[in-house]
Amino acid sequence: MSKCSIAVDIGASSGRLIAGCLQDNNLKLKEIHRFDNNLIIKDGHYCWDVHALYNEIITGIRICRDRGLHPESIGIDTWAVDFVLLDEKNRLLTDAIAYRDARTDGMMEEVFHFISKERLYLETGIQFQKFNTIYQLYSLKKSNPEVLEQATSFLMLPDYFNYLLTGKKVNEYTNATSTQLVNAFTKKWDNDLLDLLGINKEMFLEIKPAGSILGDMETELSKELGIDMKVILPATHDTGSAVVAVPEVDDTVYISSGTWSLIGVENPFPICITKALDYNFTNEGGLSYQYRFLKNVMGLWMIQEVKRNYNDQYSFSELVELAAKASEFRAKINVDNDRFLKPENMIEEIQKVCRETNQEVPETPGEVAKCVFDSLGDSYQKAINQIEEIYEKEFNKINIIGGGSQNEMLNQLIADKTGKEVIAGPVEATAIGNLVSQLITLGKIKDIDEARNIIGQSFELKGYTATGREEESVT
Repeated sequence: MSKCSIAVDIGASSGRLIAGCLQDNNLKLKEIHRFDNNLIIKDGHYCWDVHALYNEIITGIRICRDRGLHPESIGIDTWAVDFVLLDEKNRLLTDAIAYRDARTDGMMEEVFHFISKERLYLETGIQFQKFNTIYQLYSLKKSNPEVLEQATSFLMLPDYFNYLLTGKKVNEYTNATSTQLVNAFTKKWDNDLLDLLGINKEMFLEIKPAGSILGDMETELSKELGIDMKVILPATHDTGSAVVAVPEVDDTVYISSGTWSLIGVENPFPICITKALDYNFTNEGGLSYQYRFLKNVMGLWMIQEVKRNYNDQYSFSELVELAAKASEFRAKINVDNDRFLKPENMIEEIQKVCRETNQEVPETPGEVAKCVFDSLGDSYQKAINQIEEIYEKEFNKINIIGGGSQNEMLNQLIADKTGKEVIAGPVEATAIGNLVSQLITLGKIKDIDEARNIIGQSFELKGYTATGREEESVT
C-alpha cells in the first residue's frame, strides 16, 4: 500500500487516520493513527481543542511518511454544526464551542420570532435541534455581536482544518447543509434568512460540492512533512461520508450508529412536507447532491457516558454481556429527551427518569445498559415507522453501519422489533465513504454506484433476522 489516499475521520470522542487503496478491485484499509477527542472547558463553555486535533492530523501524516506510504490525497470529515470564525487577518475570533454546550438553550424559540418554524423548514429542510448552527450563531449575536461583525470567514471544523493544510477557505456542501442556513433547493446560503436574523452574511464563503479538489498542501507544510498530496473534499459531514459506504441503498433504511444514530434513506430531492416537519426529519446534503432524508436520534453516547460514569470499569462488550444477563429488566426511557444531551451523571439521570415515570429503577450495570439498549431500540423502531409512513411503503432491509454495527445484542434487538432483515457493516463506514469519494475524484472509481459495489465485496457484513438466530456472513 505504498500509494494510497488518507481519510481523516474525527468523531465526537475519537479520531483516526486510515489509509486506503484499491487492490484487485477491493478496497484495502490500514489504520495509521488513532487519538482521543475530549471536550475542554474554556471561559465557561464546552469547547473542542482544535489545535490539538490539527496536531494529531499532522502527527498522522508524519506516521504515513515514516511507514513509507505515499499518499496521493487526503480528505477530512468530522461531526456537523460546530464552527470557528476568523477575522480579516485569519486569526481565530472564537473558540470551537461544542454543540453540547448550554449556550443555545432557548435560542431556537427566539429564532421563531423572526421566522416561523414552518417557513424555516420549507426553505432549509433541516431537522430542528437546539444545537444547530443557526441557534449557535444567534446566541453569539446576542452575547457578542461585535465578534460577528468582525468575522470575515465562517469555517466549519473540517473547513478550518482544510484551510490550515492548504491556505484556502471554502465551505463544503454536506456540512454546510447541517447549519439550517442553506436553502435546500438552491444549495446556496439563504441570504434572506440571514438578513431576517441580522447575521453577517459576508462571512459565509463559497459552497463547494463534495468531491471537489481543494488544492495542494501549502508549500512550506509539504516541505516540512516530506509529503506532497492533494486535499480533496469528501462529504466532510461524517454521516454524509458514512452513507456513501452503505453497500445497497435500494429498499433499505440505513442506521449510521455511533455517538449519534442517524436513521434514514437516500433520496434525489428534499422532502419538505408537513409530515416530515411534524416528525422532525432532516434533508442533509450528500455526495453527488443526493439528499440524506433522516432523523438524528440519540445513539451510543448514552452507553459511552454510562461506561465513563462507572470509571471505565467495564468495557463496551462487557456492558453488552451484562445487559444480556439482565433479561428480566423492563424499564425504558425516552432517549431523545434533551436531558440526556449532557447530564452531570448519565446513570443518575436514567435512574431519575425511571423514578419519575414509576418504573423499576436500574441499579446494576447490566440493568442500566439493558435500559439504554431497549430504549434505543424503541427510538429506532419509531423512526423507521415514520419513514415508512412518509414514503407510504415498507422497507425490507435495515443496514447498520459504523462502530455501533459491532453491537450484536442491539442488532438482534432491532431485527426482533422491526421484523426486518438487518445487515451489519461495514464498521469503518465513515472512513470508507471518505476514501471512495477521494478515489472517485482521482478517477480510480467511476462513480458512487461502482464504489458501493466495491465496498460490498470488500468487507464482511453480518445478517440478522427476527428469529433470534444470526445468519451466516452475507459476503
